[in-house]
Amino acid sequence: MAQIHLETIINAPQERIFDLSRSIDLHKFSVAHTNEEAIDGRTSGLIQLGETVTWRAKHLGGYQKLTVEIVKMDTPTLFKDVMIKGTFKSMSHTHRFMEEEGKTRMIDEFEFESPLGYLGKMVNALFLKKYMTKFLIIRNAEIKRIAESELWMQLLNK
Repeated sequence: MAQIHLETIINAPQERIFDLSRSIDLHKFSVAHTNEEAIDGRTSGLIQLGETVTWRAKHLGGYQKLTVEIVKMDTPTLFKDVMIKGTFKSMSHTHRFMEEEGKTRMIDEFEFESPLGYLGKMVNALFLKKYMTKFLIIRNAEIKRIAESELWMQLLNK
């Protein structure tokens, strides 16, 4: 199983980052380069515990669908989504948030397993882990940009 651990320091309150990270609307345009759209389940607003969202996006040259469910939520410190249907053999993403001196440390723990056994492990090692890491870095940079500006108010209706 491939594992990605990222930490991003954001100059904004923990509650704001927690909510922005759950925003379907923010996710859509934070990864616009993949033409990602929510097509089933929760398709806008803030995803909640027990809810699902199905994403359709262009990755690695073709369109794919991924359905995840929020299986754990401890507001405003953690939420976890897991794949219930998609291309991966398995996938989980734990989002952690820690307030430190007026800033928020956002921690992503992303784990996935590719299908096809040994061939899938080779694909992970050769490029998929790097691809997914870049995807998360781009998304986190957008969360940071929005959270540190006045744009967050539009997304969270504040």
